[in-house]
Amino acid sequence: MTVDVEDYFHVSAFEGQFKQQDWHNLPLRVERNTYRLLELFEQHNAKCTFFVLGWVAETCPNLIQDIVKQGHELASHGYNHQRALTMTPEQFRDDVLKSKDLLETAGSTEIIGYRAPSFSVNESNQWVYQILRDIGFEYSSSTYPIHHDLYGVPSWPRFKYIREEGIVEIPIPTLRKNDANTGIGGGGYFRLYPYAFSKRRIDKFIAQENQPYSFYFHPWEIDPEQPKVEGVSFKSRFRHYINLSRMENKIVRLLQDYQWSTMQDVYFNQGS
Repeated sequence: MTVDVEDYFHVSAFEGQFKQQDWHNLPLRVERNTYRLLELFEQHNAKCTFFVLGWVAETCPNLIQDIVKQGHELASHGYNHQRALTMTPEQFRDDVLKSKDLLETAGSTEIIGYRAPSFSVNESNQWVYQILRDIGFEYSSSTYPIHHDLYGVPSWPRFKYIREEGIVEIPIPTLRKNDANTGIGGGGYFRLYPYAFSKRRIDKFIAQENQPYSFYFHPWEIDPEQPKVEGVSFKSRFRHYINLSRMENKIVRLLQDYQWSTMQDVYFNQGS
């Protein structure tokens, strides 16, 4: 189970609506929503990897401490949700190192995992892996091997593998059919489809691939009362707001139907 800890105003689709210098003046909802997730995980004896923005760690240090206290894994989502594809190597290093330092200070724990905002790693910026390795990361979960208008490299590996830089990459899960990959890892796909349909696809992945399954979503996805952002495209508005009111119940059903633990425990400690 993984959660990308960011607020509604951090998402890539709203980059044109919010400037970073204005974030502190906007209604903060990520702290409350993440505490709700901590309650749900505790109720269902589930452990999670929280990929947290450094900005959130800086703004809500007590939240970071509580994530660690409850036995979850703390990992990095970069500092300010800037996509890796939009940064130079120097900017990327500064961004990720800043997030790592903030998270390790707030959580008093070593950070070894990273997820790029919007899965923004492809053939053009594979240099990110060497930088991650150089500053102490052991794994990344930054690729989604599907066709998508915003991200994805369909030809890249579908399962955990060790890159030549010495870092492990753990892609988001997909189903393979007719020489094409379909995303089944969570997020908007999970909100869009009925729960029974998503569960069938998860079960099919587990049965066919004999691989661990990982799920991702965001705290804002259980928050139907979040402010409505004006001036965005219909596609972005649909993707962001579809079925928010149903998401928490779907998460509860996931927690009831499967056993969940951290990336570190499932992919490393259990030898998968």
